[in-house]
Amino acid sequence: MQNSYKPGRSHLHTAPGVLIRRVHQIYLAIYAKKCAEFRTTPVQSSIMQILLMQPGIDQVALAGEIGIDRTTTSTVLSRLQARGIVSREIDPENRRTKRAFLTEQGRVMLFRMRQSIDEAHERLIEPLDRAERKRFLAQLVHLVQANNGRGRTFLRYI
Repeated sequence: MQNSYKPGRSHLHTAPGVLIRRVHQIYLAIYAKKCAEFRTTPVQSSIMQILLMQPGIDQVALAGEIGIDRTTTSTVLSRLQARGIVSREIDPENRRTKRAFLTEQGRVMLFRMRQSIDEAHERLIEPLDRAERKRFLAQLVHLVQANNGRGRTFLRYI
């Protein structure tokens, strides 16, 4: 069987992994610009959004909600807690479980951030017309669903 891979510039610049990594870099730059005043990352804002919708969620379930590992979740929560954005409590029924909550300061901040977060998402897909956006997002969902079990972490909602 002959290997169809041919190294070269054209292959590199059309490889799905390379393009997805580049789109992610572009999104991070857009997010950083739109949300600069809040000094947060996309992962931090995702955690804040989950905590708004599911107050008291345990850290393991929280990790699954956004597809990050437990160690990263704990580290991000520690940073947000140090800023007064989240609080954590030990579950009285299972002392090994920590539950996370968005503080009032965190809720206010998230409501102020919402428009900037939405603008960052919109800015990323702005070059696509309405039909292309719908198709692109459907294809991204399909890729995540089909490959969810192949990652280091598992995105629970898929």
